[in-house]
Amino acid sequence: MPLWLKVAYSAYVAVIVPCYWVTYTPWNFLYFCDIALLATVVGLWLESPLIVGMQAVAITVPQLLWVVDLLCRVVAGVHLTGVTAYMLDGDLPLYLRLLSSFHGWLPFLLLWLTGRLGYDGRAFAAQSLLAVVVLLISYFLAPGPPPSPARPQAAVNINYVYGLHDDAPQTWMPPALWLGTVMAMNIVGFYLPTHLALRRWFPRAGEDHAPSRNPS
Repeated sequence: MPLWLKVAYSAYVAVIVPCYWVTYTPWNFLYFCDIALLATVVGLWLESPLIVGMQAVAITVPQLLWVVDLLCRVVAGVHLTGVTAYMLDGDLPLYLRLLSSFHGWLPFLLLWLTGRLGYDGRAFAAQSLLAVVVLLISYFLAPGPPPSPARPQAAVNINYVYGLHDDAPQTWMPPALWLGTVMAMNIVGFYLPTHLALRRWFPRAGEDHAPSRNPS
C-alpha cells in the first residue's frame, strides 16, 4: 500500500476522532461504520487482508445505501431511508458534515484495498462474530433512545438495536426479537451477499496473480 495513503488516512482519522468524541460521545464509535473507519487504519498499516476484508463485509452494502440515499436527496429532494438527513441539517456545523463524508467514500476505498490485498474468506465468520458482540454491547450497555435534551447530538440507539428511530424504542415486536432481527439482517442481509460477491469477483488473499513464466 502507498505510504502517502497510510499517512493521509491516519491523519484524517486523527482529526475525526476527537471531533466525534466531543460531539457524539465515545459511544458513537460502536457504530459499524465507525468501527470500520478505525479498523481500516490498522488494516492499512499491517496490510492485512483479514482486517480489510472484515470491514468490506461489514459496511459495503449499508454504506452504498447511504450513498444512494444522499444522492436521491440532493438530486430529487427525497430520502429513500433518511439515514443521511443529518448531512443537510443546518444545525450541525459544516465541518462535522464534511468529516462524515467518509460514509460515502470508505466502502469504495475498502473495495480497492481488497482488490489489492486479496479477499480473506475468514472475514465473513470473523465479522459475524464481532457483529453479535457489538450488538449485544450496544443493547445492554450503550444508551438507548431518546437522547438527553442537554446533549441532543449524543449517540443513542447504537446500530439501531432499539428501533429505526432515535426518539423512542420500537413497539412492533418484543425487544429481544428486534435485537435478533437486527443481528440476522446484518449477517444474512448485508454480510453474506457481500462475502459471496467478494469471494467470487476478487482475488483470494495470498494468491500470486503475476503472470506465470515458462522457464523454458
